[in-house]
Amino acid sequence: MSRAARHIGIAADDTLTLHNRDSAEPVRRAPARPRDPLKRWRISGLALPFGFLALIEVLVRLSILPEHLVPAPSSIARTLWELGGARLGRHIWASCARVFAGFGLGAALALLLGAATGLSRRLDALLDPAFQALRAIPSLAWVPILLLWMGIDEAPKITLIAIGAFFPVQLSVVAGIRDVDRKLIELGEVNRLTQRALFTRILLPASLPQIFTGLRTGLSLAWMFMVAAELIAATRGLGYLLSDGRETGRPDLVFGAILLLALLGKLSDSILKAIEVHTLSWRDTATDQLSSRSTR
Repeated sequence: MSRAARHIGIAADDTLTLHNRDSAEPVRRAPARPRDPLKRWRISGLALPFGFLALIEVLVRLSILPEHLVPAPSSIARTLWELGGARLGRHIWASCARVFAGFGLGAALALLLGAATGLSRRLDALLDPAFQALRAIPSLAWVPILLLWMGIDEAPKITLIAIGAFFPVQLSVVAGIRDVDRKLIELGEVNRLTQRALFTRILLPASLPQIFTGLRTGLSLAWMFMVAAELIAATRGLGYLLSDGRETGRPDLVFGAILLLALLGKLSDSILKAIEVHTLSWRDTATDQLSSRSTR
């Protein structure tokens, strides 16, 4: 073999080696988005209420359910449409403003008092009997007292909603602080953390899951107490629509107000749940482990 042929053969071997080396290197691809294992279940969960409403529509149209007791969803939608967007919007806005104002006031006070009673055994022993007694009072029992003290303006309505939101949040804060692992507190004491640093860096993050549970429960109770407030002393709001529909014998209006309350309650809870997921994204819980198993 001539020298030129040998050079050509060596060059060919080098080219083949480089080609094989390049082909052996993994191709860089964009990271795939994590697949949601519960996507179908979430879609089914959203479709379930609509399927239930469709079933009610069919049963009413077939005269299986009496329309004067259970109106068809199409009749409810027509009633809400006839109210007009401006009028219906005023009722929705009035209820939402009362709920958010009362929930904000009650939750803020509950966070402060809950943290104080959770950190102090003496203060908890002093205030817990009164809190438990007040928590057992039904919502409607507060109405005549608040009307007597505050009149019929917005103050008694917001106060009643704040009372409803206060107790579940206060209980969750106390329980969250009391359930913190003692080893975490001992670790903070070993590192000579101040009382403020111990609260902000250990006690508060560890108790946040229970606090968010209490906040979501308090928000749902705020909607319930709002209806109790508007049923008696209101000229605007979804509770007023419920009362107006009952007095005028219009079940379509009553069910329409109930559906709007359910929708607004679900929407507000979803917003609070999204805040919870974002705030507690650092957790490594059993739910994450079960989700990872379902993707396998």
